[in-house]
Amino acid sequence: MRSAEFLDCHVLVIGSGGAGVRAAIEASGYGETILVSKTIAGKGGCTTMAEGGYNAVLREQDSCEVHFEDTMKGGAYLNDPALVRLLVDEAPERMGDLLRWGAVFDVTDCCEVAQRPFGGQRFPRTCYAGDRTGHEMMLTLMDRLAATGTEVLQEVTIVHLFKDENTVAGALGIDRNGELLAIRADSTVLATGGGTRIYDISTNSSSGTGDGYALGFRAGAELVDMEQVQFHPTGAVYPYDARGRLVTEAVRGEGGILKNALNERFMIKYDPERMELSTRDVVARSIATEIMEGRGTPHGGVYLDVTHLPRSQIESRLPVMLEQFLKFGVDIRDDPMEVAPTAHHIMGGLRISTEGQTTVPGLYACGEVAGGVHGANRLGGNALADTQVFGKRAGESAGKAKKRVKRIHREEIEAQEKRLSVFYGGEVLPTTVARSLQIAMWEGAGIFRTAKDLEKTEGVINHLSSLSLKATGKSNPAECCIVQNMLTTASLVVRGALLRKESRGAHVRRDVTQAWDAQGSPYGHTCQSLQGSNIKTGVKV
Repeated sequence: MRSAEFLDCHVLVIGSGGAGVRAAIEASGYGETILVSKTIAGKGGCTTMAEGGYNAVLREQDSCEVHFEDTMKGGAYLNDPALVRLLVDEAPERMGDLLRWGAVFDVTDCCEVAQRPFGGQRFPRTCYAGDRTGHEMMLTLMDRLAATGTEVLQEVTIVHLFKDENTVAGALGIDRNGELLAIRADSTVLATGGGTRIYDISTNSSSGTGDGYALGFRAGAELVDMEQVQFHPTGAVYPYDARGRLVTEAVRGEGGILKNALNERFMIKYDPERMELSTRDVVARSIATEIMEGRGTPHGGVYLDVTHLPRSQIESRLPVMLEQFLKFGVDIRDDPMEVAPTAHHIMGGLRISTEGQTTVPGLYACGEVAGGVHGANRLGGNALADTQVFGKRAGESAGKAKKRVKRIHREEIEAQEKRLSVFYGGEVLPTTVARSLQIAMWEGAGIFRTAKDLEKTEGVINHLSSLSLKATGKSNPAECCIVQNMLTTASLVVRGALLRKESRGAHVRRDVTQAWDAQGSPYGHTCQSLQGSNIKTGVKV
């Protein structure tokens, strides 16, 4: 492995989804900016896959106060109120940015941005572009980024954050040819997205491996509420290689109904007021319960039915879903879909201030890798708004940071070079370790949890972490690092789940009896860092 090539910039942004690109756009106004993408910028990650929509208060009958209340209640009051306030107040402004930059959203007959109802919200406030909203956003953002002069590095995997004393000073990456890049920066923004690829069945793209959580943790940052993993209620269940593929909440927003194998509209048992538009945690548990109690479909799911809707509505509002299921041999205009819960979104993440600053100087975070915005359960449509509100804030804050003497210590590079070279003498393929981890997490840290199952899963993670990962080619050390990140992220999830001895939002402990509801919980955030792990108690959240 050759010596690292050095690059310098004012702001380094790691991640090329909606949050990362928005951060780079903002940071570029303050100095030289480099954006690093593990995939092809604008093509990988979850934003481009997001189908449902973007929440913003745009109508007089709605209000930011109601959006705030819906978000706090949906998040089981574990959200950071200051972050939620910014989300709901600034989402309309950031939607305005997208429209001014050329984004094409669906509109009403009065030429207003169209909005559809989503779960847990009292008003239809989810703006959409059919069922390809994230794709439209990324096209717009990438066009805007191209006009800023930001340097974009494609297919580079960041494997380490450099530190100068206590301050993050840049990062080390491996390109697709196995060459090292050492990037010195005044400020670094983590916008690496989520990590539910640690589970067997996930909506995430292959890049959703939790890299940012692990990188931040190893750099000394504090993470909050990592146990709060959202299982989207509706993922495809067949064919086998399509398991977990997202079936957007927009299907239910447009009027889709859920039925079990007995043709019963079962949500009336679990949330008779909101039915299919209950919050995602409630719908996911309801579907899982129907399946576990023997009322599931032949492929192990439940039915999601839109056959009662006008064909024109399905074709115009749900074109991606229609095309996707036609490839599976199902015409959703005539037959119901079969769906089941799938790992989707990590609500926890790096603790951030309102400006996107983490607990480590020089390091900022935005998007799914940051915690606190969504609490214990994210409302559908809030994630895309999150990318723009906090992407802008983190990019601006990083850009305003003072320029300083950029120093990367040679000993730190040598330590990483040694770490990578060890993989060539390893014994176990990273794909083998990843697969074992995914099965263990699905079985032991899924929708329903117990201390016994979590402790067993923790034991599996510890064992897998002790194995010597094997690199078989010049680019494979990056894959080994990614699997190490998956193991670290999984450990954070399981450790947080053991700390939280209550059921709250997406986190359900079947072995715990509690006498409080979410708003009256005696527990606050779970906190994890290199200094240790704890859960805040004795505070009203």
